[in-house]
Amino acid sequence: MYYLGIDLGGTHIINGVVDEDGNIIVKASCKTNLPRPQEEICDDMAAVALKALESAGLTKNDINFIGIGAPGAVNGETGIIEYTNNFNFHNWHIVDMMRERLGIDVYVENDANAAAYGEFCVGAAKDANDAVVITLGTGVGGGIIIDGMIYSGSNHAGAELGHIVIQHGGRQCTCGRKGCWEAYSSATGIINMTKEAIVSTENQNSILYKMIGGDESKITGRTAFDALEQGCPVGKAIVDEYIEYLGCGLVNIINIFQPNILCIGGGVSSQGDTLLVPLKKIIEAERYTKHNDKQTEVCLCELGNDAGIIGAAFLGK
Repeated sequence: MYYLGIDLGGTHIINGVVDEDGNIIVKASCKTNLPRPQEEICDDMAAVALKALESAGLTKNDINFIGIGAPGAVNGETGIIEYTNNFNFHNWHIVDMMRERLGIDVYVENDANAAAYGEFCVGAAKDANDAVVITLGTGVGGGIIIDGMIYSGSNHAGAELGHIVIQHGGRQCTCGRKGCWEAYSSATGIINMTKEAIVSTENQNSILYKMIGGDESKITGRTAFDALEQGCPVGKAIVDEYIEYLGCGLVNIINIFQPNILCIGGGVSSQGDTLLVPLKKIIEAERYTKHNDKQTEVCLCELGNDAGIIGAAFLGK
């Protein structure tokens, strides 16, 4: 049995043919090319889906359904994306439109939820009953699995974990609030911390400053970590602060959900033990259930950028 998953992003549409074990057999993609009408995006999603199937030596008759992971408030029951700010669409009847184009069943879910479901099905959270997946990218994405089911709230806009406030009146977040966890713990958050650090004249003789030649545009989510590896005290201070904020939010989430497992993914998670080891120390020291025999396991995600494709592909299961 084969499945087809679509990761609908603001930059690219990526389709993957997935086998029963969660292996991606082949991928096909195109640019999203925003802004443009819903109909054109659906045309391209359908075309790329057929291209991926053809590359795998299959036709749409060889699969029972297609799954889509999409940004925004996604109502999986009605097949409608009620709102997505990246695309600036309201009430996008994406499932009906794709069924018209392909003639087979289509399922849709929020992209972060789809990624969490991928990790739950065949990744780091496999065999867990309750799991939370955190993605550290441009923002902080969240996906929640409760009793083996995706939790999205009464209005299908739940699991926006990046928008819990960890510092009242703190940094401005893109959502309009101040002090959101996302403003501190995303890749954008550590980039902003790094930029603030190099403005200080006392840091302009540092390894970090010399690495980027004083050019803020060269700063990425890796810059402070790279400086830390080279023994830079400024880089270490930035990373330490970043991990403290990240740990604060993770402890909050563990205290609320007490999942079997909490997985961390996204670009920042590529730092591996440099990130995970101090995080676990913070969590061990601050979580509410210090003396409980059953504790949440904290680990890194296993599927990387493929999690959303695999999770979407399995939605119909």
